[in-house]
Amino acid sequence: MIDLYYWPTPNGWKITIALEEMGLPYRVVPVNIGRGEQFKPDFLAISPNNRMPAIVDHEPPGGGAPISVFESGAILIYLAEKSGRFLPKDLRGRFEVLQWLMWQMGGLGPMLGQAHHFRQYAPEKIQYGIDRYTNEANRLYGVLNKRLADRPFVAGEYSIADMAAWPWIVPHERQGQKLEDFPHLRRWYDTMKERPAVQKGFSVMRDMVTGTGPDEEAKKVLFGQRATP
Repeated sequence: MIDLYYWPTPNGWKITIALEEMGLPYRVVPVNIGRGEQFKPDFLAISPNNRMPAIVDHEPPGGGAPISVFESGAILIYLAEKSGRFLPKDLRGRFEVLQWLMWQMGGLGPMLGQAHHFRQYAPEKIQYGIDRYTNEANRLYGVLNKRLADRPFVAGEYSIADMAAWPWIVPHERQGQKLEDFPHLRRWYDTMKERPAVQKGFSVMRDMVTGTGPDEEAKKVLFGQRATP
């Protein structure tokens, strides 16, 4: 059994989708990031960056003591290797997937997150910030659209790279993007949306998500973190 420390966000959805696609049994342990539960000592012991998702696998490959993994990209690799699915074993195929997974982790997620923040949550509407990250989101959508022009999925065959990228495209309107501007991406997005495991993973704790976004208490927790007072 895998314990999944989770809240319904794009990074959380990556893992519920992967677990459903791989057919691995898991138990959801909610971490309400708007109420500061990510700072509890028990959670920090497995996720020192105070971010979810994180997992604890009580039946790791090869046996032995439970293993914990934090960072969604690392979790996806771990689960793919555990299940033997969605990450090719041959060198070229493996790194085709891994480079696009790293692209999502280092670019698509952070930049789309900033676009979302400056457009939706910043207390002051800073036009430079809005334009900077909306434009970068648009550029990244273009990269993904071009990549998908001649293949059904990001790395050719369906993989953890698709599971990583898709949840970040879900809130495209809040990022200032129109899917009709990116026809290949739109085709891929719709294909992903029809997969039963994607639907099931995306539905986990969806009732906790509201259209109004975080309240003022949550914003203080989410957007005011520092290492020192």
